[in-house]
Amino acid sequence: MKIAILNGSPKGDQSVTMQYILYVKKKIPEHEYNILNVAQQIKRLEKNDAAFQEILDAIRDSDAVIWGFPLYVMVIASQFKRFIELIFEKKATSYFNDKYTMLLLTSIHFFDHTAENYMHGICDDLGMKFVDFYSADSWDLLYPKRRAMWLKIAENFFEAVEKKIPTTRQFPPIHLREFEYNPEKFKNGEKKVDPEDKKILIITDSIDDNKNLGKMIKKFQSCFSKNIEIINIHDVDILGGCIGCGKCGYNHECSYTGKDGYQEFWEESVMKADVLIFAGTIKDRFLSSRWKMVYDRAFYNTHTPTLIGKQLGYIVSGPFSQIPNLKEMMQAHVEIQMSNLVGFVTDEYGDSAEIDALLYDLARRLIKFAQMNLIKPQTFLGVGGFKIFRDDVYGRNRFVFLADHKWYEEHGVYDSFPQNDQRAIEMNKKLIPLIQIDKIRNKMDFRIEFLKPFKKVITDPNK
Repeated sequence: MKIAILNGSPKGDQSVTMQYILYVKKKIPEHEYNILNVAQQIKRLEKNDAAFQEILDAIRDSDAVIWGFPLYVMVIASQFKRFIELIFEKKATSYFNDKYTMLLLTSIHFFDHTAENYMHGICDDLGMKFVDFYSADSWDLLYPKRRAMWLKIAENFFEAVEKKIPTTRQFPPIHLREFEYNPEKFKNGEKKVDPEDKKILIITDSIDDNKNLGKMIKKFQSCFSKNIEIINIHDVDILGGCIGCGKCGYNHECSYTGKDGYQEFWEESVMKADVLIFAGTIKDRFLSSRWKMVYDRAFYNTHTPTLIGKQLGYIVSGPFSQIPNLKEMMQAHVEIQMSNLVGFVTDEYGDSAEIDALLYDLARRLIKFAQMNLIKPQTFLGVGGFKIFRDDVYGRNRFVFLADHKWYEEHGVYDSFPQNDQRAIEMNKKLIPLIQIDKIRNKMDFRIEFLKPFKKVITDPNK
Protein backbone atom coordinates (compact mmCIF):
# COMPACT_ATOMS: atom_id res chain seq x y z
CA MET A 1 0.00 0.00 0.00
CA LYS A 2 0.97 3.60 -0.50
CA ILE A 3 0.84 5.55 2.76
CA ALA A 4 1.02 9.35 2.65
CA ILE A 5 2.28 10.89 5.88
CA LEU A 6 1.40 14.54 6.38
CA ASN A 7 4.15 15.77 8.67
CA GLY A 8 2.85 18.57 10.88
CA SER A 9 6.19 19.34 12.52
CA PRO A 10 8.02 22.55 11.55
CA LYS A 11 11.23 20.57 12.10
CA GLY A 12 10.53 18.35 9.11
CA ASP A 13 12.68 15.22 9.05
CA GLN A 14 14.22 16.21 12.39
CA SER A 15 10.89 15.75 14.14
CA VAL A 16 10.57 13.27 16.99
CA THR A 17 7.17 12.36 15.58
CA MET A 18 8.66 11.20 12.30
CA GLN A 19 10.96 8.80 14.14
CA TYR A 20 7.83 6.80 14.98
CA ILE A 21 7.04 6.64 11.27
CA LEU A 22 10.58 5.54 10.47
CA TYR A 23 10.28 2.79 13.06
CA VAL A 24 7.12 1.48 11.40
CA LYS A 25 8.87 1.68 8.05
CA LYS A 26 11.72 -0.42 9.49
CA LYS A 27 9.41 -3.04 11.00
CA ILE A 28 6.71 -3.14 8.30
CA PRO A 29 8.71 -2.52 5.12
CA GLU A 30 6.20 -3.97 2.66
CA HIS A 31 4.37 -0.65 2.36
CA GLU A 32 5.48 2.51 0.58
CA TYR A 33 5.79 5.48 2.94
CA ASN A 34 5.76 8.99 1.51
CA ILE A 35 6.58 11.63 4.13
CA LEU A 36 5.32 15.08 3.10
CA ASN A 37 6.83 17.89 5.20
CA VAL A 38 3.90 20.25 4.76
CA ALA A 39 4.37 22.27 7.97
CA GLN A 40 8.05 22.91 7.31
CA GLN A 41 7.32 23.98 3.73
CA ILE A 42 4.18 26.01 4.44
CA LYS A 43 5.47 29.33 3.05
CA ARG A 44 6.33 27.64 -0.23
CA LEU A 45 2.97 25.85 -0.35
CA GLU A 46 1.15 29.15 0.23
CA LYS A 47 2.86 30.88 -2.67
CA ASN A 48 3.43 28.03 -5.13
CA ASP A 49 0.27 26.40 -6.49
CA ALA A 50 2.30 23.74 -8.29
CA ALA A 51 3.99 22.71 -5.04
CA PHE A 52 0.65 22.50 -3.28
CA GLN A 53 -0.75 20.45 -6.14
CA GLU A 54 2.12 17.98 -5.73
CA ILE A 55 0.93 17.36 -2.17
CA LEU A 56 -2.63 16.87 -3.37
CA ASP A 57 -1.49 14.45 -6.07
CA ALA A 58 0.37 12.43 -3.46
CA ILE A 59 -2.79 12.26 -1.37
CA ARG A 60 -4.84 11.22 -4.39
CA ASP A 61 -2.41 8.43 -5.28
CA SER A 62 -2.23 7.07 -1.73
CA ASP A 63 -4.26 4.26 -0.20
CA ALA A 64 -4.27 5.91 3.23
CA VAL A 65 -3.14 9.03 5.06
CA ILE A 66 -1.43 9.41 8.41
CA TRP A 67 -1.47 12.84 10.01
CA GLY A 68 1.69 12.95 12.13
CA PHE A 69 2.37 15.93 14.36
CA PRO A 70 3.71 17.18 17.70
CA LEU A 71 1.42 19.16 19.99
CA TYR A 72 1.88 22.91 19.99
CA VAL A 73 -0.15 24.66 22.72
CA MET A 74 -3.00 22.15 23.05
CA VAL A 75 -3.47 21.51 19.35
CA ILE A 76 -1.19 21.64 16.27
CA ALA A 77 1.53 24.01 15.08
CA SER A 78 0.38 27.16 13.28
CA GLN A 79 2.19 25.99 10.13
CA PHE A 80 0.16 22.78 10.06
CA LYS A 81 -3.01 24.74 10.83
CA ARG A 82 -2.28 26.95 7.82
CA PHE A 83 -1.93 23.87 5.61
CA ILE A 84 -5.39 22.72 6.69
CA GLU A 85 -6.79 26.17 5.93
CA LEU A 86 -5.29 25.99 2.45
CA ILE A 87 -7.12 22.72 1.77
CA PHE A 88 -10.45 24.42 2.34
CA GLU A 89 -9.49 27.74 0.75
CA LYS A 90 -8.33 26.04 -2.44
CA LYS A 91 -11.41 23.79 -2.44
CA ALA A 92 -9.24 20.69 -2.42
CA THR A 93 -11.29 18.58 0.00
CA SER A 94 -12.17 16.03 -2.72
CA TYR A 95 -8.58 14.73 -2.64
CA PHE A 96 -9.14 13.58 0.95
CA ASN A 97 -12.68 12.28 0.64
CA ASP A 98 -13.05 8.57 1.48
CA LYS A 99 -9.34 8.17 2.27
CA TYR A 100 -8.63 5.96 5.27
CA THR A 101 -6.78 7.92 7.92
CA MET A 102 -5.32 7.91 11.42
CA LEU A 103 -3.48 10.32 13.70
CA LEU A 104 -0.04 10.00 15.25
CA LEU A 105 0.66 12.69 17.82
CA THR A 106 3.57 13.17 20.22
CA SER A 107 3.59 15.22 23.41
CA ILE A 108 3.92 15.03 27.18
CA HIS A 109 0.16 14.32 27.25
CA PHE A 110 -0.65 17.94 27.98
CA PHE A 111 -4.09 18.38 26.37
CA ASP A 112 -3.37 15.76 23.75
CA HIS A 113 -7.10 14.97 23.79
CA THR A 114 -7.96 18.46 22.51
CA ALA A 115 -5.47 18.05 19.68
CA GLU A 116 -6.99 14.68 18.81
CA ASN A 117 -10.50 16.15 18.93
CA TYR A 118 -9.51 18.98 16.61
CA MET A 119 -7.81 16.78 14.05
CA HIS A 120 -10.51 14.12 14.21
CA GLY A 121 -13.06 16.83 13.48
CA ILE A 122 -10.99 18.03 10.51
CA CYS A 123 -10.81 14.49 9.13
CA ASP A 124 -14.57 14.20 9.46
CA ASP A 125 -15.04 17.55 7.71
CA LEU A 126 -12.84 16.29 4.87
CA GLY A 127 -15.00 13.19 4.51
CA MET A 128 -12.18 10.83 5.47
CA LYS A 129 -12.56 7.37 6.99
CA PHE A 130 -11.14 7.83 10.46
CA VAL A 131 -9.81 4.60 11.96
CA ASP A 132 -7.79 5.44 15.07
CA PHE A 133 -5.27 7.69 16.76
CA TYR A 134 -2.09 7.06 18.72
CA SER A 135 -1.02 9.63 21.30
CA ALA A 136 2.58 8.85 22.12
CA ASP A 137 4.61 10.30 24.90
CA SER A 138 7.57 11.88 23.17
CA TRP A 139 9.89 9.32 24.77
CA ASP A 140 7.80 6.19 24.14
CA LEU A 141 9.95 4.94 21.28
CA LEU A 142 12.79 4.37 23.74
CA TYR A 143 10.82 1.72 25.64
CA PRO A 144 10.31 -1.77 24.14
CA LYS A 145 6.75 -2.34 25.37
CA ARG A 146 5.60 1.09 24.24
CA ARG A 147 7.07 0.86 20.76
CA ALA A 148 5.57 -2.61 20.46
CA MET A 149 2.18 -1.06 21.21
CA TRP A 150 2.75 1.55 18.50
CA LEU A 151 3.48 -1.23 16.01
CA LYS A 152 0.23 -2.97 16.95
CA ILE A 153 -1.73 0.23 16.32
CA ALA A 154 -0.02 0.73 12.96
CA GLU A 155 -0.65 -2.90 11.94
CA ASN A 156 -4.30 -2.56 12.91
CA PHE A 157 -4.58 0.57 10.78
CA PHE A 158 -3.06 -1.12 7.73
CA GLU A 159 -5.40 -4.07 8.19
CA ALA A 160 -8.38 -1.71 8.38
CA VAL A 161 -7.33 -0.12 5.10
CA GLU A 162 -6.84 -3.46 3.36
CA LYS A 163 -10.14 -4.88 4.56
CA LYS A 164 -11.98 -1.58 4.03
CA ILE A 165 -13.62 -1.71 7.44
CA PRO A 166 -16.64 0.56 7.98
CA THR A 167 -16.04 3.81 9.89
CA THR A 168 -18.38 6.37 11.40
CA ARG A 169 -18.32 10.13 11.76
CA GLN A 170 -17.82 11.33 15.34
CA PHE A 171 -18.03 15.10 14.89
CA PRO A 172 -21.16 16.49 13.20
CA PRO A 173 -20.82 19.11 10.46
CA ILE A 174 -20.66 22.72 11.59
CA HIS A 175 -23.57 24.90 10.55
CA LEU A 176 -22.91 28.59 9.98
CA ARG A 177 -25.46 31.21 10.94
CA GLU A 178 -26.48 33.72 8.31
CA PHE A 179 -26.60 36.81 10.51
CA GLU A 180 -25.40 40.37 10.14
CA TYR A 181 -24.69 42.16 13.39
CA ASN A 182 -25.68 45.83 13.41
CA PRO A 183 -24.87 47.49 16.73
CA GLU A 184 -26.63 50.56 18.04
CA LYS A 185 -24.67 53.66 18.97
CA PHE A 186 -24.59 54.88 22.54
CA LYS A 187 -27.21 57.49 23.19
CA ASN A 188 -26.53 60.75 24.99
CA GLY A 189 -26.69 60.22 28.71
CA GLU A 190 -26.06 56.47 28.64
CA LYS A 191 -23.42 55.50 31.17
CA LYS A 192 -20.19 54.03 29.85
CA VAL A 193 -17.76 51.84 31.78
CA ASP A 194 -14.96 53.78 33.44
CA PRO A 195 -11.71 51.76 33.20
CA GLU A 196 -10.08 54.07 35.75
CA ASP A 197 -6.36 53.25 35.81
CA LYS A 198 -6.68 49.83 34.22
CA LYS A 199 -4.90 49.25 30.93
CA ILE A 200 -7.17 47.44 28.48
CA LEU A 201 -5.94 45.79 25.31
CA ILE A 202 -7.95 44.17 22.53
CA ILE A 203 -5.98 41.73 20.38
CA THR A 204 -7.60 40.64 17.14
CA ASP A 205 -6.89 39.24 13.70
CA SER A 206 -9.45 41.49 11.97
CA ILE A 207 -10.83 45.00 12.41
CA ASP A 208 -12.90 44.95 9.22
CA ASP A 209 -15.96 47.12 9.97
CA ASN A 210 -17.92 45.24 7.31
CA LYS A 211 -17.72 41.96 9.25
CA ASN A 212 -19.37 40.94 12.49
CA LEU A 213 -16.10 40.63 14.40
CA GLY A 214 -14.96 44.13 13.48
CA LYS A 215 -18.36 45.55 14.44
CA MET A 216 -18.35 43.73 17.78
CA ILE A 217 -14.87 45.02 18.56
CA LYS A 218 -15.89 48.58 17.71
CA LYS A 219 -19.03 48.29 19.84
CA PHE A 220 -17.04 46.83 22.74
CA GLN A 221 -14.52 49.64 22.46
CA SER A 222 -17.33 52.19 22.61
CA CYS A 223 -18.56 50.73 25.92
CA PHE A 224 -15.70 52.50 27.74
CA SER A 225 -15.46 56.14 28.69
CA LYS A 226 -11.83 56.24 27.55
CA ASN A 227 -10.11 55.09 24.37
CA ILE A 228 -9.16 51.41 24.38
CA GLU A 229 -6.12 50.15 22.48
CA ILE A 230 -6.57 47.62 19.69
CA ILE A 231 -3.76 45.59 18.13
CA ASN A 232 -4.33 43.74 14.89
CA ILE A 233 -1.98 40.76 14.98
CA HIS A 234 -1.51 41.03 11.22
CA ASP A 235 0.25 44.33 11.94
CA VAL A 236 2.65 42.72 14.41
CA ASP A 237 6.07 41.97 12.95
CA ILE A 238 6.07 38.17 13.18
CA LEU A 239 8.65 36.52 10.96
CA GLY A 240 7.21 33.03 11.32
CA GLY A 241 5.75 30.40 13.59
CA CYS A 242 7.50 28.54 16.40
CA ILE A 243 10.01 26.09 14.90
CA GLY A 244 10.36 23.90 17.97
CA CYS A 245 14.10 24.43 18.25
CA GLY A 246 14.09 24.31 22.07
CA LYS A 247 16.52 27.21 22.46
CA CYS A 248 14.09 28.99 24.79
CA GLY A 249 14.28 26.23 27.39
CA TYR A 250 17.52 27.45 28.91
CA ASN A 251 16.78 31.14 29.51
CA HIS A 252 13.56 31.98 27.60
CA GLU A 253 15.53 33.43 24.71
CA CYS A 254 13.76 32.77 21.39
CA SER A 255 15.67 31.96 18.20
CA TYR A 256 13.70 34.83 16.64
CA THR A 257 14.99 37.34 19.22
CA GLY A 258 16.23 40.46 17.43
CA LYS A 259 14.82 39.26 14.11
CA ASP A 260 11.18 40.32 14.46
CA GLY A 261 8.88 42.27 16.77
CA TYR A 262 6.96 39.46 18.46
CA GLN A 263 8.78 39.50 21.78
CA GLU A 264 8.37 43.27 22.11
CA PHE A 265 4.65 42.91 21.30
CA TRP A 266 4.20 40.26 23.98
CA GLU A 267 6.27 41.87 26.71
CA GLU A 268 5.50 45.57 26.14
CA SER A 269 1.83 45.32 25.15
CA VAL A 270 0.30 42.03 26.24
CA MET A 271 2.11 41.51 29.53
CA LYS A 272 1.67 45.14 30.62
CA ALA A 273 -2.12 45.14 30.18
CA ASP A 274 -4.45 44.62 33.13
CA VAL A 275 -7.35 43.46 30.97
CA LEU A 276 -7.03 41.44 27.76
CA ILE A 277 -9.65 40.70 25.13
CA PHE A 278 -8.78 38.08 22.53
CA ALA A 279 -11.01 38.50 19.47
CA GLY A 280 -11.16 36.26 16.43
CA THR A 281 -13.29 34.51 13.85
CA ILE A 282 -13.59 30.73 13.86
CA LYS A 283 -11.79 29.17 10.93
CA ASP A 284 -12.52 25.43 10.58
CA ARG A 285 -12.54 24.28 14.23
CA PHE A 286 -10.19 26.83 15.79
CA LEU A 287 -9.35 30.48 15.34
CA SER A 288 -7.13 31.50 12.43
CA SER A 289 -3.62 30.15 11.89
CA ARG A 290 -2.39 33.70 12.56
CA TRP A 291 -3.90 33.47 16.03
CA LYS A 292 -2.32 30.05 16.46
CA MET A 293 1.03 31.59 15.56
CA VAL A 294 0.58 34.15 18.35
CA TYR A 295 -0.17 31.37 20.86
CA ASP A 296 2.77 29.28 19.64
CA ARG A 297 5.33 32.06 19.65
CA ALA A 298 4.47 32.89 23.27
CA PHE A 299 6.03 29.51 24.07
CA TYR A 300 9.41 31.22 24.19
CA ASN A 301 8.37 31.54 27.84
CA THR A 302 8.00 27.74 27.76
CA HIS A 303 5.92 26.49 30.74
CA THR A 304 6.22 29.69 32.78
CA PRO A 305 3.00 31.76 32.95
CA THR A 306 3.28 35.37 31.80
CA LEU A 307 -0.32 36.58 32.21
CA ILE A 308 -0.64 36.07 35.95
CA GLY A 309 -3.50 38.00 37.56
CA LYS A 310 -4.96 39.42 34.36
CA GLN A 311 -8.64 39.55 33.45
CA LEU A 312 -9.33 37.94 30.10
CA GLY A 313 -12.38 37.84 27.85
CA TYR A 314 -13.08 36.47 24.38
CA ILE A 315 -15.07 37.99 21.53
CA VAL A 316 -15.69 35.31 18.91
CA SER A 317 -17.47 35.38 15.57
CA GLY A 318 -18.73 31.99 14.43
CA PRO A 319 -20.31 28.74 15.64
CA PHE A 320 -18.60 28.74 19.03
CA SER A 321 -21.08 26.51 20.90
CA GLN A 322 -20.77 23.83 18.22
CA ILE A 323 -17.08 23.41 19.06
CA PRO A 324 -16.86 22.69 22.83
CA ASN A 325 -13.30 21.55 22.24
CA LEU A 326 -12.34 25.14 21.38
CA LYS A 327 -13.92 26.52 24.54
CA GLU A 328 -12.04 23.96 26.61
CA MET A 329 -8.73 24.99 25.07
CA MET A 330 -9.42 28.68 25.62
CA GLN A 331 -10.43 28.16 29.24
CA ALA A 332 -7.45 25.90 29.91
CA HIS A 333 -5.04 28.43 28.42
CA VAL A 334 -6.36 31.16 30.71
CA GLU A 335 -6.15 28.94 33.79
CA ILE A 336 -2.64 27.69 32.99
CA GLN A 337 -1.61 31.35 32.67
CA MET A 338 -3.01 31.93 36.18
CA SER A 339 -5.33 34.63 34.89
CA ASN A 340 -9.10 34.98 35.20
CA LEU A 341 -11.57 34.01 32.49
CA VAL A 342 -14.39 36.57 32.63
CA GLY A 343 -16.45 35.28 29.72
CA PHE A 344 -17.21 34.86 26.03
CA VAL A 345 -19.38 36.92 23.70
CA THR A 346 -20.23 35.54 20.26
CA ASP A 347 -22.49 36.42 17.36
CA GLU A 348 -23.88 32.89 17.25
CA TYR A 349 -27.09 33.60 19.17
CA GLY A 350 -29.35 36.56 19.81
CA ASP A 351 -30.14 39.66 17.83
CA SER A 352 -27.99 42.78 17.63
CA ALA A 353 -29.50 44.35 20.74
CA GLU A 354 -28.79 41.25 22.82
CA ILE A 355 -25.20 41.11 21.60
CA ASP A 356 -24.83 44.83 22.43
CA ALA A 357 -25.96 44.10 25.99
CA LEU A 358 -23.59 41.16 26.33
CA LEU A 359 -20.63 43.20 25.12
CA TYR A 360 -21.42 45.98 27.59
CA ASP A 361 -21.73 43.47 30.43
CA LEU A 362 -18.42 41.86 29.50
CA ALA A 363 -16.78 45.30 29.63
CA ARG A 364 -18.37 46.00 33.01
CA ARG A 365 -17.32 42.70 34.55
CA LEU A 366 -13.76 42.88 33.20
CA ILE A 367 -13.20 46.20 34.99
CA LYS A 368 -15.08 45.18 38.14
CA PHE A 369 -13.06 41.98 38.51
CA ALA A 370 -9.83 43.85 37.78
CA GLN A 371 -10.66 46.31 40.57
CA MET A 372 -11.44 43.41 42.91
CA ASN A 373 -8.29 41.56 41.84
CA LEU A 374 -10.54 38.53 41.45
CA ILE A 375 -8.98 35.30 40.21
CA LYS A 376 -11.33 32.33 40.37
CA PRO A 377 -9.96 28.93 41.45
CA GLN A 378 -8.60 26.75 38.69
CA THR A 379 -10.68 23.84 37.50
CA PHE A 380 -9.27 20.44 36.54
CA LEU A 381 -8.03 22.07 33.33
CA GLY A 382 -5.65 24.36 35.16
CA VAL A 383 -4.80 22.19 38.15
CA GLY A 384 -4.20 19.02 36.15
CA GLY A 385 -2.43 20.81 33.33
CA PHE A 386 0.00 22.62 35.57
CA LYS A 387 0.81 19.46 37.51
CA ILE A 388 1.86 17.83 34.24
CA PHE A 389 4.21 20.76 33.68
CA ARG A 390 5.49 20.58 37.27
CA ASP A 391 6.26 16.87 37.16
CA ASP A 392 7.87 16.98 33.73
CA VAL A 393 10.05 19.99 34.48
CA TYR A 394 11.06 18.58 37.87
CA GLY A 395 12.01 15.26 36.32
CA ARG A 396 13.06 14.07 32.90
CA ASN A 397 12.86 17.41 31.07
CA ARG A 398 14.60 19.60 33.63
CA PHE A 399 17.76 19.78 31.52
CA VAL A 400 15.64 20.97 28.57
CA PHE A 401 13.65 23.58 30.50
CA LEU A 402 16.05 24.98 33.07
CA ALA A 403 14.37 28.40 32.93
CA ASP A 404 11.07 26.80 34.00
CA HIS A 405 12.80 24.85 36.74
CA LYS A 406 14.34 28.01 38.18
CA TRP A 407 10.99 29.84 38.10
CA TYR A 408 9.15 26.88 39.65
CA GLU A 409 11.67 26.74 42.50
CA GLU A 410 11.46 30.48 43.15
CA HIS A 411 7.64 30.55 43.09
CA GLY A 412 6.90 27.48 45.18
CA VAL A 413 5.49 25.34 42.38
CA TYR A 414 7.27 22.28 43.73
CA ASP A 415 5.79 22.89 47.19
CA SER A 416 2.53 21.42 45.89
CA PHE A 417 4.02 17.94 45.66
CA PRO A 418 1.86 15.71 47.91
CA GLN A 419 4.82 14.61 50.00
CA ASN A 420 5.53 18.25 50.86
CA ASP A 421 2.02 18.97 52.19
CA GLN A 422 2.81 19.29 55.90
CA ARG A 423 -0.85 19.37 56.94
CA ALA A 424 -1.49 16.11 55.10
CA ILE A 425 1.65 14.53 56.56
CA GLU A 426 0.61 15.36 60.13
CA MET A 427 -2.98 14.25 59.55
CA ASN A 428 -1.93 10.91 58.08
CA LYS A 429 0.58 10.33 60.89
CA LYS A 430 -2.22 10.77 63.41
CA LEU A 431 -5.18 9.11 61.69
CA ILE A 432 -3.81 6.15 59.72
CA PRO A 433 -2.77 4.19 62.85
CA LEU A 434 -6.24 4.80 64.30
CA ILE A 435 -8.27 3.59 61.33
CA GLN A 436 -6.15 0.43 61.20
CA ILE A 437 -7.79 -0.55 64.50
CA ASP A 438 -11.04 -2.31 63.62
CA LYS A 439 -13.04 -1.11 66.64
CA ILE A 440 -12.17 2.53 66.05
CA ARG A 441 -12.68 2.37 62.29
CA ASN A 442 -16.05 0.66 62.60
CA LYS A 443 -17.31 3.28 65.06
CA MET A 444 -15.97 6.21 63.09
CA ASP A 445 -18.44 8.26 61.05
CA PHE A 446 -16.27 9.56 58.23
CA ARG A 447 -18.85 12.17 57.26
CA ILE A 448 -18.55 13.79 60.66
CA GLU A 449 -14.78 13.45 60.77
CA PHE A 450 -14.38 15.13 57.39
CA LEU A 451 -16.56 18.03 58.51
CA LYS A 452 -14.79 18.76 61.79
CA PRO A 453 -12.15 21.18 60.42
CA PHE A 454 -14.81 22.92 58.33
CA LYS A 455 -17.08 23.34 61.35
CA LYS A 456 -14.25 25.06 63.16
CA VAL A 457 -14.07 27.66 60.39
CA ILE A 458 -17.84 28.16 60.36
CA THR A 459 -18.16 28.57 64.15
CA ASP A 460 -14.99 30.60 64.78
CA PRO A 461 -15.94 34.34 64.69
CA ASN A 462 -12.32 35.26 63.98
CA LYS A 463 -12.11 33.30 60.76
